Amino acid sequence: MDLFELVNFYVVPGIVLGSIYALGAVGITLIFAILRYAHLAHGDLATLGAFIALAAVTGMGVSPYVALPIAVLGTAAVAVGIDKVFYEHLRERPKIVTVMASLGIALMIRAVVQVVWGVDTQTYSRGIVRPEDYFGIRIRDREIYTLLAMVVLVGVLQLFLTRSKWGKAMRAMSDNPNLALLSGIDNKKVVMLTWVIAGGLCAASGFFLGINTELKAMMGWHMLLPMFAAAILGGVGRVEGAVLGGLIVGIAEELSVLVIPSEYKAAMAFAILLFMLLVRPTGLLKGKVL
Repeated sequence: MDLFELVNFYVVPGIVLGSIYALGAVGITLIFAILRYAHLAHGDLATLGAFIALAAVTGMGVSPYVALPIAVLGTAAVAVGIDKVFYEHLRERPKIVTVMASLGIALMIRAVVQVVWGVDTQTYSRGIVRPEDYFGIRIRDREIYTLLAMVVLVGVLQLFLTRSKWGKAMRAMSDNPNLALLSGIDNKKVVMLTWVIAGGLCAASGFFLGINTELKAMMGWHMLLPMFAAAILGGVGRVEGAVLGGLIVGIAEELSVLVIPSEYKAAMAFAILLFMLLVRPTGLLKGKVL
């Protein structure tokens, strides 16, 4: 196998997959940094976002990329609603209670997706899309859009967190919640904003996974472990760490099929997760200790 074959068959798909994981991992890291618990329904929220986009494509006849903002807004609204109805009254309870509740929410969302859209595999569009050749590297337009969308979304989020009033409030809540509350920061608005951002990024990750592969009711559940591995690898609470972790996990998964059967490549995410928890729990960029 020459270098171009390695890049075309493993590295490029790994970067695309890693970009999808990164979008989901950023949401996970924000929720953990501000709300202090692991959200197990994150993957199924991504599935919901992907199917909301499918509903817009089939029902309104629009392009999948036009349907993406609809999915982002819809999933963000659902995420805020779930927090208000199911999580808000658990704020003062031990965090493990909310974690277990989020597992129930994951099952509920998956059931809704299966009832509304069925259990069969679906796609946004039919037909074969041939990759374009760029100096020997073969890549499809949708793969370029996936990478660009990840860069733009994360870049805008970083600007929001570092330059805006509410972004700074979110960072303050992440660093020291008690001091932030004493400073007059509105906790409820910060929490709502966190869910809006996390829900929107969930929808984006589910959409881009669906457009690059297929839509399945279990797709988000299968994404959950790699997204958590990406967040922990980069450093929980660090947005740039989630992106770095997502790219590493995605490339590692694709390269792993050189030595193990492809059915077991998800085990690579588990191995990375276990290794980081044992060796460096704060992650590569020294995030919060789990």
